[in-house]
Amino acid sequence: MNTGYRLVGTTGIHKGDRHYQQDQVALLTHPHTHGCVLGVVADGMGGRSGGRKAADQVILTARQLFERYAPAQDRPADFLRKLAEEAHLVIRLIAISSEEEPHSTLAAFLISPRGECHWVHVGDSRIYHFHHRQLTFRTVDHSYVQALVDRGEVSEADAEAHPQSNILLACLGSEANPPVRTHAIAQLQPGDVVMACSDGVWHYLRPHEMAKSLDTLAPREAVHWMIETARHRAHGAGDNLSVAVIKVEPLQAGI
Repeated sequence: MNTGYRLVGTTGIHKGDRHYQQDQVALLTHPHTHGCVLGVVADGMGGRSGGRKAADQVILTARQLFERYAPAQDRPADFLRKLAEEAHLVIRLIAISSEEEPHSTLAAFLISPRGECHWVHVGDSRIYHFHHRQLTFRTVDHSYVQALVDRGEVSEADAEAHPQSNILLACLGSEANPPVRTHAIAQLQPGDVVMACSDGVWHYLRPHEMAKSLDTLAPREAVHWMIETARHRAHGAGDNLSVAVIKVEPLQAGI
């Protein structure tokens, strides 16, 4: 990253209208390298204890691997694939030992000191890349409804209200190894925002609404607005909500 920029980040989490919290979220700074940041969202599934165990394991795996990650030597995409693969394996072992069925989504982004951004996702937790008020890229869900959209059987608009929108085709902890999709931004710029969130957030917000809030508000205020707006629109039937945001801002002259 060139001098004159700063990374401003925050997280938000709320249990929504559920009786318990299965989402987990973390925004981690590297213990030895300035400007290296890891954001992770995990949406646990599999009952009250099973889903939370799975989400907790995703965050624990992320913390452990990030402590050993060497930004000057290790490849970011390899690190993120390892995060997905190791979390998946441990969740599978938990399922065997606990006789539960823990599963979790994963949405994680890694920002390097040079300003590169890589990410990985499994399931329907999403990562968005905005530049000012424009959506540049977002992940594609591993879900039944997304497969219908891909085949042209359902429109994007109809997919949002589809009664089977909660059915996933892939997640961490399933019997099959999950598809691990990565993406990269070669160089973040001022005005860029990278956001990971669970479906409890994106299901009730349009991308242009997210982009506007993130462009006009500080990250913490924008996250608060998104969570409260999603809760209001859920009308008492909302899911857990979790968000991790990094905003790239230019430094003012003299700072």
